[in-house]
Amino acid sequence: ADLAWAQTAVNTLVKVRLSQPMFDALTSFVYNVGENAFARSTMLQLLNGAQYEAAAKQFDKWVYDNGKVVKGLVSRRREERSLFEA
Repeated sequence: ADLAWAQTAVNTLVKVRLSQPMFDALTSFVYNVGENAFARSTMLQLLNGAQYEAAAKQFDKWVYDNGKVVKGLVSRRREERSLFEA
């Protein structure tokens, strides 16, 4: 139930076909960064342009908090990207 809003956001905002692993990775990502950030993201623009590889690379850019790299976010994004690319 906690993920329902993130799943809805992915279903609403993404206009291209996603595999289940892609959907799962994006749901995790949206749950962490928020719907508004995802809605304004380059990742979403690339996805909706069917540029899947370029969109996957965007995970690597979401590892900062107040301008500093956070190890936990690096790990989380690596896992999300790996799932997305599966």
